[in-house]
Amino acid sequence: MAKHNELGKIGEEIATQFLIENGYKILCRNFYFNKAEIDIIAQKDNNTVVIVEVKTRNSNFFGDPQSFVTPSKIKLLVKAANEYIISNELDVEVRFDIIAILKNQKEEKIEHFKNAFYHF
Repeated sequence: MAKHNELGKIGEEIATQFLIENGYKILCRNFYFNKAEIDIIAQKDNNTVVIVEVKTRNSNFFGDPQSFVTPSKIKLLVKAANEYIISNELDVEVRFDIIAILKNQKEEKIEHFKNAFYHF
């Protein structure tokens, strides 16, 4: 496995544990629809499903991890989230969060951006 893929998987594991520790229930990990992947689908209350995009970097030299969530990525996330909600016949609000992780030998920093973007 390539180093960037390994780091991504490590980041998803860190994010999952972070969410659980903060009272979230993990509904699904790595949900695929067409060309889209949702890293984590979680729920904290009965009325809201949280779609979580995890971005992990070992350095912020080229920018913060969350800045790598592009408009095309958002569009794919919204399509996949819509499919998940419809296929599971859920009647809930949907929130899109980003968990940005900076992890290297010297530090591990996690930031949770709730309502990071809105779909329309």
